Amino acid sequence: MPALPTRAARLGALAFLLRPTYVLTEVVTAAATRGGYSFVSDSVSRLGEVGCTPDYCSPKHAVMNGSFIGYGVLLAGGAALLARPLGPWVTGLLVVSGASSVATGLAPLDQDATLHAIAATPLFVGQPVALLALGHRLREERPVLAKGLLVTGLVTGAAAVGFILSGDEQVGGALERLALWPVLGALAAYAWPHARRRTG
Repeated sequence: MPALPTRAARLGALAFLLRPTYVLTEVVTAAATRGGYSFVSDSVSRLGEVGCTPDYCSPKHAVMNGSFIGYGVLLAGGAALLARPLGPWVTGLLVVSGASSVATGLAPLDQDATLHAIAATPLFVGQPVALLALGHRLREERPVLAKGLLVTGLVTGAAAVGFILSGDEQVGGALERLALWPVLGALAAYAWPHARRRTG
């Protein structure tokens, strides 16, 4: 019989289950922009730009940057609380990814583009690798989920490479979101059983 989830594991699972709401912060921030914003061609980071130009402004940039920080804390904290079932490698990768998200929120793109890129890179590397490692870890215990995690890891990893290579051209925003958004659902699917109180 699988071990009952501990209180720490349930709290960590709750953190992962809350993270898909991150998408709403992008929608809210994008809706408030002036000058036009495209989810297909514009990067997420443009929503966090602090300064305004005659052509573009993101008045709710604080919402976006705060979201990077808050949801990064949920990722790192959730992983730490779920460290036992996740295993040390997956936990470490997700904690680093969460810290990267926090750093991204503290270094807006238009304030220092180089620092912003350095801050964000571990997130794009760490999350796909974590999903691949977690899928491998669960291949016997939860085979269906394991396959889903492996596929998601491959897709998000390929999208991350595509985003980095494409820069801000044409479909850069779509590739970036393909690298980020599926991870939210994948980790929530993993977390769901850990969030429930099970009785013998």
